[in-house]
Amino acid sequence: MDTIAFRNTLGRFATGVCLITVNDAQSGPLALTANSFASVSLDPALVLWSIQRNSECLREYTECAQFGISVLAQDQMALSNHYAKKGAHGIDPAHFSFDDANVPVLSGAVAHFSCDRHVIYDGGDHDIIVGKVRAFSSSDAQPLLFFQGGYGALAAKSD
Repeated sequence: MDTIAFRNTLGRFATGVCLITVNDAQSGPLALTANSFASVSLDPALVLWSIQRNSECLREYTECAQFGISVLAQDQMALSNHYAKKGAHGIDPAHFSFDDANVPVLSGAVAHFSCDRHVIYDGGDHDIIVGKVRAFSSSDAQPLLFFQGGYGALAAKSD
């Protein structure tokens, strides 16, 4: 299979952009950019995301008991770019508060989910991390979108 063509075809699916956060005992509070977020179940409330197995933060994210998912707003593209860079995962405290499990929560996000790790599945070159949602919140901000390797925005609603 042509993996580049496959990746480009996957890129035809528009997604939101998230920061996944943890507070690791050794590495401290971390964030990384992901667009692999999806809902799994309403009862129990489960969500998932995936991390590449060659990620420099793999241990922190696969061994954590709790993690956060913050859905980025349109005006948070710079944060998405920053936390997508290798070696740039330590959080800037100016942009975050902490939830009841001391996991970073991004200020100004469209939505936030505080999760307990539920299960991790083998996903080929990724680990699929399923979380049980223990708290969530949302705002009226417009989401940051990702499509064909670039950022986008929702079109204005028509009446």
